[in-house]
Amino acid sequence: MKRAIPVVVLSIAGLVPVWLYQPSAQSSIVQATTPAPSTSSSSSGSSGTNVVTTTTIDTEKGPVQLQVTFSGTKITAVKMLQQPNHPQTTAAVPKLVAETLEAQSADIDTVSGATITSEAYKESLQAAIDDNAKAASASPSASASEASSQTVDGSALSTEKGPVQVQVTFSGTKITAVKMLQQPNHPQTTAAVPKLVAETLEAQSADIDTVSGATITSEAYKESLQAAIDARG
Repeated sequence: MKRAIPVVVLSIAGLVPVWLYQPSAQSSIVQATTPAPSTSSSSSGSSGTNVVTTTTIDTEKGPVQLQVTFSGTKITAVKMLQQPNHPQTTAAVPKLVAETLEAQSADIDTVSGATITSEAYKESLQAAIDDNAKAASASPSASASEASSQTVDGSALSTEKGPVQVQVTFSGTKITAVKMLQQPNHPQTTAAVPKLVAETLEAQSADIDTVSGATITSEAYKESLQAAIDARG
């Protein structure tokens, strides 16, 4: 009987860790909720897709807010971010979206039985279309400007005063900037260069006057400038 006591004690001792053990809770799951913005916003992707979130329109039935996806000017998707909690609205929304994708405009019919929601939907949709049009009109002009910008190095000329070479920036056919890559290290040249550049931007050609006191540099400047103009693609 005495020998049984230690066995019982050891058995109890072995069970204590099991009683005390509790599985650890997982902490790697993170959940974040981002509320829909209530102000107009748009984001453009490299593929030409633009997603516009409209401002919220409050109606007597409830708030209406859309998220419209464009591919260029084409409406490819419409999502209701906010809508009245009403059976007639729920039934009307798919019809409004289907008509929008077909008409590609806000000129769509009002759904019977959901007039208030339909009018708010069309107003919100038109705002999104206008926002996308503004973004589209601004973007191509910037791209075209960048595409037409060109920088050309003129020929490097050696003169008895020192080397002369210009770098000319064009926007289309217009000369927008002239930079001296090489010029004689001489006070008269230093004073002449700003005058030569100013005359170039005004004349938009190499047909400019020679600066008095810097004749050699002026002639080399005009020759290098003309080479850059000729080399422009």
